[in-house]
Amino acid sequence: KILSQALFQCDHVQYTLIPVSGWQELETAFLEHKEQFHYFILINCGANVDLLDILQPDEDAIFFVCDTHRPVNVVNVYNDTQIKLLIKQDDDLEVPAYDDIFRDEEEDEEHLEDESDNASEPSAKRTRLEEEIVAQTMKRRQRREWEARSLWAGGSRSEHVFPVSEKTSGYPLYHAVNCILCRYRRDILFDYEQYEYHGTSSAMVMFDLAWMMSKDLNDMLWWAIVGLTDQWVQDKITQMKYVTDVGILQRHVSRHNHRNEDEENSLSVDCTRISFEYDLRLALYQHWSLHDSLCNTCYTAARFKLWSVHGQKRLQEFLADVGLPLKQVKQKFQSMDVSLKENLREMIEESANKFGMKDMRVQTFSIHFGFKHKFLASDVVFATMSLMESPEKDGSGTDNFIQALDSLSRYNLDKLYHGLELAKKQLRATQQIIASCLCTNLVISQGPFLYCSLMEGTPDIVLFSKPASLSLLSRHLLKSFVCSTKNRRCKLLPLVMAAPLSVEQGTVTVVGIPPETDSSDRKNFFGRAFEKAAEGTNSRTLHNHFDLS
Repeated sequence: KILSQALFQCDHVQYTLIPVSGWQELETAFLEHKEQFHYFILINCGANVDLLDILQPDEDAIFFVCDTHRPVNVVNVYNDTQIKLLIKQDDDLEVPAYDDIFRDEEEDEEHLEDESDNASEPSAKRTRLEEEIVAQTMKRRQRREWEARSLWAGGSRSEHVFPVSEKTSGYPLYHAVNCILCRYRRDILFDYEQYEYHGTSSAMVMFDLAWMMSKDLNDMLWWAIVGLTDQWVQDKITQMKYVTDVGILQRHVSRHNHRNEDEENSLSVDCTRISFEYDLRLALYQHWSLHDSLCNTCYTAARFKLWSVHGQKRLQEFLADVGLPLKQVKQKFQSMDVSLKENLREMIEESANKFGMKDMRVQTFSIHFGFKHKFLASDVVFATMSLMESPEKDGSGTDNFIQALDSLSRYNLDKLYHGLELAKKQLRATQQIIASCLCTNLVISQGPFLYCSLMEGTPDIVLFSKPASLSLLSRHLLKSFVCSTKNRRCKLLPLVMAAPLSVEQGTVTVVGIPPETDSSDRKNFFGRAFEKAAEGTNSRTLHNHFDLS
C-alpha cells in the first residue's frame, strides 16, 4: 500500500500489481511477465529461498526484495548484482561469513598442487586401488551435487558443492579435504537455516524509505502501524521487538499529529488523527459488545477457561468485581452508559490483575476519521485478515486481496466495517472449535509434540482452510490447552494441527506451532521438520506457502 499507492503514484511510476499466495503462483506470475519487465519488487516473499535458482531469470533482471521472513537465503545476501535486499540496518541477520560458505576454490587447488608436486609417488603410477577410490568418490560427489541442487531449490538444508577441476580430480587428498569442507558448509547452513522467524515488518521498512525520501504522510504511518500490529496479533515477533518498534513509530506519530490549538494550521475536525494509547487487550470490543469480546478474545477466554462451567462462573465474578451489570456489557459498546465507559479501562485492568491477567492493557495506536469513526490498529488487522482469507465462493484470491487493500483507505470504510463483521464471525468460530477440541480431548500428546486434527464436517471448518487463519487458530488452541492442562510436560510441547483443504482431492493443510512459553523467541523449526518427515515417509506433500511451517 505504501509503495504502490503512495510512493509510485507520487513519482508517476507505472507498475503492475500481482498478488500471489505461494511459490507456484509466484513462479507462474514471473514467467508471464518476465519479457515485459526488468525490475521486480517482491514484498513479503522471496527472501528465504534462492530466487535465481527458482525463477531462472535473465541476467538483466533485477529483484528488490522486502520480506520479513527469516533467515534470508545466503545466495540472496551475497548476490549484489541481481538481488537487492531492503532490510533495516539494525536487523541482525546472523548470516554466516562468506568464506565459510563460498570458499575460493582456486586457492585450495593451488595449495593441493604444491603438496602433490612433492609427493613421493608420481600421479602416473597410481595404483589400481587409488583409481577405484577416485571413481567411487566422483560418483558420491555427483550424487551429493544432485541432492544439494534439489534441496537448495526447496529452500531446505543444503550443501554447496564446487566443481572438481582436471588438475586436482585425481588426488585422493583433494577429495578428502573437499568432503570435509562440504560437511563443514552443510553444518553451518543447517545451523543458520533450521529455525524460521520474522524480522522487522515490511510496512515499517517501506515507511522508513518514504521518510528518508521526505515523502512520508500520515496515511503511510498508519499502514506501517497496521503492519507491525499484524505481526504482534499473529505472534510473529517477540514482545520486546513489538515494544521497541512501537517506540519508533510513536515518535513519528507525535511528529505527524502534534498541533497546538493556537496554530493557524491546526487539524481539521474531519481529518485523519493517529494517537498512541494503552488500551484493553480485547478484540474488536469497541465495535462489539464487551461480553462478546471477553468471550472471544484468546487472552481472556484461555485464562477464564470459558469452555467450562467453572470458567463461565469466573467470568461472571470478574464482571461483578469490575462493577458492570450484564445488561450493559451485553449491548453494543457504543450504547453503554457514558458513566461506565469513563474509567472502564482502569477498572477492568484493576480487576484483571486480581484474576491473574497482568497484561490486560497493551501499547497500541488508534486512528480517528473525524468524530464518528475510530479504530484500533488490531481492529484493522482482524478486518483485513478476514477479508484476505474470506471463504466466499464468488471471490478469488486476487479479489480478496484487492478488497483487503481497499479497506485500508479512509474512503472505503464500508469495506472495513464488512471486514469487522467477518472477523467477529471468525473469532466466534475459533472459540467454538477450541472448546470442542478441549472438551472432546482432540489435542493428543504424540511424544515430542501435541497433535490435533480437525475432521471434515466440523462447523465453520471452511473458515480455517487457509494458512493464516489456521495458524491463528492453532496458536489460540495451544494457548488454551496450556492453560487447561495439568501436565507440566505438555505445557512445553509444540503443536501440529491439520485441517481439511480439499475433500475431492483428499488433501489437508498442516501447520506447526512452537511451544508456548514466556521466554519464547518465536523461532519455528517445523518448516525443516516437515520437509524431513515428507522425505522419510515418501508422502505426497506440497510446501507452497511462504511460511515454511
